[in-house]
Amino acid sequence: MSTSVDAVEIPIFPLGTVLFPGGVLPLKLFEARYLDMAARCMRSNSPFGVCLISEGGEVGEPAVPHGLGTIARIVDWDMSQPGLLFIKTLGGERFRIVERTLQRDRLQTARVVPLPEPAPQPVPEALKGALPLLEAIIADTGTASFPEPHRFDDATWVGYRLAEILPIPSLARQRLLELDDTLSRLEIIHQYLKQHNLLQG
Repeated sequence: MSTSVDAVEIPIFPLGTVLFPGGVLPLKLFEARYLDMAARCMRSNSPFGVCLISEGGEVGEPAVPHGLGTIARIVDWDMSQPGLLFIKTLGGERFRIVERTLQRDRLQTARVVPLPEPAPQPVPEALKGALPLLEAIIADTGTASFPEPHRFDDATWVGYRLAEILPIPSLARQRLLELDDTLSRLEIIHQYLKQHNLLQG
């Protein structure tokens, strides 16, 4: 596979949630494999990958992740209780798994290919009805959950933020993450908001 030339190896953390680029994901770690993973990442200032679980669970036997996930970088941590590590991660670029490996400690690593994001583009006039809702939620929730810069003029950023706050199943969120077309993602979200009478303006 020609794309595998550009692949990099990272630890994989299969979860029951979806992380979007630019999104914040707090995690509570207590399993040895993930405590060790986080310690290594913090020492070397390196990321890990978050993937939605396709089969299995978050705890115990290694779960099978979906093939497309998001880079996670640790931006804050706290270990006020022994054996319990709280970390705050920030979503980076999306990636596709090329090959997965199970380590002796049951931690999964994978060779992944980063997926380029499209250049910033404005939110089309026909889809701007979702902006007041997003602006209100971010104003109410604050920058801890939605770190600045707030790029309301970038359709990709707006689509990701809406996708992470919609009351939809994780698998539907995963499908939105997998879409390469920014405007298709925004159109699907706009349609959902319209059907549920959540559009403002």
